[in-house]
Amino acid sequence: MGTLTSVAFAAATNIRFRSFHCNLGKKIKTPMPKVTSPLRERYCFSSPEETRVFKAVKCLGNDQNGSRGIDGGENRDTKSSVIRDSTVETASREEEDDDADEKSNTSSINEFGSDKTPYVSSRPSTESPIDPTYSSSFQIDSFKLMELLGPERVDPADVKLIKDNIFGYSTFWVTKEEPFGDLGEGILFLGNLRGKREDVFAKLQRKLAELAGDKYNLFMIEEPNSEGPDPRGGARVSFGLLRKEVSEPGPTTLWQYVIAFILFLLTIGSSVELGIASQINRLPPEVVRYFTDPNAVEPPDMELLYPFVDSALPLAYGVLGILLFHELGHFLAAVPKKVKLSIPYFIPNITLGSFGAITQFKSILPDRSTKVDISLAGPFAGAALSVSMFAVGLFLSTNPDAASDLVQVPSMLFQGSLLLGLISRATLGYAAMHATTVSIHPLVIAGWCGLTTTAFNMLPVGCLDGGRAVQGAFGKNVLVTFGLSTYVMLGLRVLGGPLALPWGLYVLICQRTPEKACLNDVTEVGTWRKALVGTAIILVVLILLPVWDELAEEVGIGLVNTF
Repeated sequence: MGTLTSVAFAAATNIRFRSFHCNLGKKIKTPMPKVTSPLRERYCFSSPEETRVFKAVKCLGNDQNGSRGIDGGENRDTKSSVIRDSTVETASREEEDDDADEKSNTSSINEFGSDKTPYVSSRPSTESPIDPTYSSSFQIDSFKLMELLGPERVDPADVKLIKDNIFGYSTFWVTKEEPFGDLGEGILFLGNLRGKREDVFAKLQRKLAELAGDKYNLFMIEEPNSEGPDPRGGARVSFGLLRKEVSEPGPTTLWQYVIAFILFLLTIGSSVELGIASQINRLPPEVVRYFTDPNAVEPPDMELLYPFVDSALPLAYGVLGILLFHELGHFLAAVPKKVKLSIPYFIPNITLGSFGAITQFKSILPDRSTKVDISLAGPFAGAALSVSMFAVGLFLSTNPDAASDLVQVPSMLFQGSLLLGLISRATLGYAAMHATTVSIHPLVIAGWCGLTTTAFNMLPVGCLDGGRAVQGAFGKNVLVTFGLSTYVMLGLRVLGGPLALPWGLYVLICQRTPEKACLNDVTEVGTWRKALVGTAIILVVLILLPVWDELAEEVGIGLVNTF
C-alpha cells in the first residue's frame, strides 16, 4: 500500500494538511509537513486562486492520459476503486474524531495551522513556505501554459484515427512517430513506403480529406536522418501532419496594405531621383556635389530640381515598368497553379531606383516544380523587359538623330558589370567607351538598373527568387551551401561592388529564411528546370561581377591607370 496525501486550501490563512496512512485497514494519524517519499503523489489544488493559475489539476497520482495508477497501471480500475473507497472511509472516520483530536492533541495537528486560530511565534521562520513539490508542479504547469500560447497541436485522438484508417500495408506502414513543425506542433510519421511515392501520396491525401475534411494538411518530405536511400530509388520519405490554420499563411491585413502603399510611393520617389541623377551633366553644381560627394549630407534646394523632373520621368517610368513587369510574371505563373500571392512590398533604393519587391506565398505550394516555375517567372519577365530597354538604348546611343536625348555618365560606371560592360563596349566602340564620360540614352540606364536589380533578386540565398528556385530545383541542403557562398562573396564585394553591403544587410534582415516545404517536397523537378536554374545563376554572377582594372584597361572601358 502507498501513502496518500491530500492537501486542501480552504482560505489564504487557513491551510490544513491531513495525512492518511493505510496499512491493512489500520489507520495511523501522523503529521506530514513535507512529502519525503520517493513516490510523491500530485497535489490537488481546490482554491479558486490556484485553479486560475494551474490549468490542469491532477489528483491522487493520476497522469495526463489516465492510463497509469499508483501501481503502474496494472488492474487500474480495481485498485483505483479500492483506493477511493479506502480514502472516503478514512476521511469519514477522521471527521468524526475531529472535535476530540483538536481538544486533546492540538499541539500535534500540523505546523501550518488548524481550524482554530494558531499560535504565532515571534521568531522568524527559517524554513521555506513553499514545498518542493509545489515548485515542481508550478514548473510543469508553466510549460503547459507555454504550450497553450503556442500554435495549436494535432489532436492525439485524431492522430490515432488517421494512423489506423489512412496508413496501411498497401500505402505506407508506420513504424515511428516524431514531432513535426517549427515548434513540434505536428506529427511526423516514419515508416516504409509500399508503392510509388506520388501515387501513395495522392491516395493518402484523398483518404485524409474523406476522413477529416480540410482540418489537416499532409506533407511528403524526405525522411530526416535516414540511414540510406529508398530501395526503389531516391530518398526515403516520411509524412508530416499539421493543422491547416497552423501550416497555411494568414491573410493580408489592412496594415500590410498600408505599408505596401507607402513603400510604393517611396519607390516612385527614388525612381524619379534616379532620373534626375542621370542628368548629372545638366544639373547645377550644388546638386551635382550632393550626388557625387560622399561627405555631402545636406540636400540641395528642391526648387533647383523642379526643371529636371519632366526629363527624369521617362527613366522613372522605365524602372517602375520593369518592377511591375517582374511582379506580373509571378502572378501570371501562380494563377494556373492556384497559388495565392501577397501584394508586393517594394524596397526603394536611390542608386538603382529599387531593390525589387518582397512577394510572399499566401498558400502552400503543391510541389517543387511549382516553386521553381513561379520563382523564375518574375525574374525572367523583368529581365526580358530590361534586356529590351538596354538593347534599344544602346542602339539609340549610336544614332545621331537621338543625340539631343543622350545624357553624359561617367565611363567608370560600366565597370560595375562584367557582362553588361563588355556588351556596351562591343556596341559603342573603343573610342566612345575609352573616355572620361560616355553619351548614352536613358533607356540604357533603365535597362542596366533593371538587370542589376533582377540579378540581385536571383541570388541563391534565403527566400529571394533565386533562393526559392535553387531550393525547388536542388533541395534545401544545396541552398544552404549556395547561401553561405553568396554571403561570403557579398562580404568580400566580389559580387555587386559598392551595392554588396546594403544588399547583404537587406537580405539578412528581410529575406534570409528559406521558403517553407511544399506539400510534395520530394518529387524531382526534372532536368530542364535544373538546367534553367543553373544557367540563370551563371548569368547572375556575370552581371554582378565587376570588371577588374586590368581587363577594363585592355578592352577600353573607361580610363584606368594601372601601375
